[in-house]
Amino acid sequence: MALPPCDVIIPARNAAATLGEAVSSVLAQTAPDLCLYIVDDGSTDSTQAIAREFAAADSRVTVLSLPGAGISAAMNAGIAAGSNPVIARLDADDISDPDRHARQLAYFVANRDVVALSGAHREIRANGTLTGRIHRAAFETHADPARAPASEPPLTQPFFMVRRTALMAAGGYRPFPVSEDSDLYWRLSEQGALVCLPEIVGSYRVHSGSISAASIVNGRLMALCSQLAALSARRRGRGAADIILPAQPRWRDAGDLASMIDHAAADTGLEPAELRHLRIACAAKLMELAGYRPYELEARDCTFIAYALEMDADGLAPENRSDLAKMRSASAARLLRKGHVGRALKLAPVSLMPQTLLRAGTGRLYWSKLPG
Repeated sequence: MALPPCDVIIPARNAAATLGEAVSSVLAQTAPDLCLYIVDDGSTDSTQAIAREFAAADSRVTVLSLPGAGISAAMNAGIAAGSNPVIARLDADDISDPDRHARQLAYFVANRDVVALSGAHREIRANGTLTGRIHRAAFETHADPARAPASEPPLTQPFFMVRRTALMAAGGYRPFPVSEDSDLYWRLSEQGALVCLPEIVGSYRVHSGSISAASIVNGRLMALCSQLAALSARRRGRGAADIILPAQPRWRDAGDLASMIDHAAADTGLEPAELRHLRIACAAKLMELAGYRPYELEARDCTFIAYALEMDADGLAPENRSDLAKMRSASAARLLRKGHVGRALKLAPVSLMPQTLLRAGTGRLYWSKLPG
């Protein structure tokens, strides 16, 4: 089977500790025809020097430089620099298995309706040792932007691959400060099928320095951006004008989630009904994220979540409201077990206290389906 040539893009910022391993894993691929674009986005460590050493030693490697423009701009720069019909992404702290590209490209050749895919991966720690966890997303799952939080398209980001024609038709990456991948997947799903292969195709590094795990502030921003992307998909689905993002959103600086949402609503001109849904979806997403990220809900998060759940849940399906009540109770139980009694009382109403205390005592937790 003849495999199409592939452009591989590694966006990198201050990634000197792991970049060499990531690049080496690309250059060791069994797929015969690839070009690698390393996009250094304003690094202040030796990232660019390491990248240029690889470029000097291997003609397949090109180094691009940006002044700290963000992940979306870095990816778009790499996309624009290449011309091959398939594009693959690899983060600078992850590792592709030698046959990753060959497996994914072969699937593209055999399945013309598939426009983008990813694959299963093992987790490794910051030092490269195995955690023992394997992540396999559903092969193909129905995405639902109307849920709170949204059921997002089932692609895992670390080992993403896409047809260039579909990516161009979708408009490339938009300037979301985080969750730029989720926004892209919603738009790609309008072009064709998305799948996540069950085969392990690489190693995903889990560490506290990653953007998604760094702090509760990043958790709030991820909740906002992921749910705003789903709201944007809902607009397109009903044929309305899409949400237009500011060139450089400054929502992180707002601090608390309520203020972030207000700033985003003002920047994007959300309708009142959209703002209500965004509040409840963001509240739900932040609870979900805090359940498996290395940060915890603060008192102001609990106050906002309780308000959103009481005021903005009317438009949700009964099954969705029931799921959120269970998630609310589970979050409060986790807070109780950690000794955050005041936060738990802010989050859970009296009506949920019996099941909350049961969960806190037995350790039984409920989570809605985690994102891919």
